[in-house]
Amino acid sequence: MPLSLRLSIADTLTLGNATCGFMAVYFTTTGILIPHLQGSQETGMARHSAATAVILMLCAAVFDLFDGLVARKLRSSPMGAELDNLSDLISFGLAPAYFVLVYGMVADDAHQRVAALGAIVVLLAVVLRLARFSCVTMKDGMFQGMPSPFGALTVVSIVLLELPFVATLLAILGTAWLMVSRVEYPKPRGPLAAAMLSWIVVSMGLLAAWAFDAPGGQLLLQTGCALQLVLGAVIPLFATARRVNNFRDNRREARAAQLP
Repeated sequence: MPLSLRLSIADTLTLGNATCGFMAVYFTTTGILIPHLQGSQETGMARHSAATAVILMLCAAVFDLFDGLVARKLRSSPMGAELDNLSDLISFGLAPAYFVLVYGMVADDAHQRVAALGAIVVLLAVVLRLARFSCVTMKDGMFQGMPSPFGALTVVSIVLLELPFVATLLAILGTAWLMVSRVEYPKPRGPLAAAMLSWIVVSMGLLAAWAFDAPGGQLLLQTGCALQLVLGAVIPLFATARRVNNFRDNRREARAAQLP
C-alpha cells in the first residue's frame, strides 16, 4: 500500500477513540432516549446506560492520550493528524453534545429547545477548537483553550450533577467558551499524563458505583463531578502563574543587564 494509506499503531488507537465516541452515542440513544420515548419508568436502565456512555467517553480520552504518546515514541502515518481531529470530533464533540440534547429531552425541569441550543454550542465549540488547533502554533507544552477531551468530560459532569436547568445550561456554555478561549492549559505529558490517567480510572470507578447503586455511590459521583469542574477552572491558573513568574524573571534579567 502507498505510505499515505498505511495505518500506524497510533492511528489504530485513534480509531479506537472514534469507536468509543460512536458507542457512547449508541448507549445514550438505546438506553436513555428510546426508553423515555416509550414511556418506560425503569430508572436503572437509564442509569446504567448513562454510566456506560460516559465511561466510553473516558475510554476515548485514554485512547486520545496514548495515541499521542505512541506517535511521539514510534511514528504516525501521514493521516495521523486528520484521523485524530475527526475522531476527537466524534468522541468529544458529537457524543457530549448529544448527551446534553438527550438530557434536555428526559430531565423533568429541562427545556428541550434551549438544551438543543446548548448542545449546538458545545458541538460548534469543539469544531472551532479543533480547526484552530490545526492552524495555530502554540509554544511547546501548552494548549490554547480547554482541550476537547477535558471539555467533553466537564460537560457530562455538569449534566450528571443534576443541578437546576439554568445553572446546568450556564455551566455548559461556560465550558464551551473555555474551549474556544485563549486560556492556556498544559499538555498532559510526563507526571501530568499519569495523573490524568489515574483520574480517568477513578472516574470510571465512581461511575460504576453510581450505576450499580452502591452505598454512597450518588455522593461519590457528585463529588467527582464537582472536582472535575474545579479542575477545569483551576488548572489554567497554574499556567497563568508560570507565565507571570517568567515575565518577572525576564524583567529582572533585563534590569540586571542594564546595570553597569
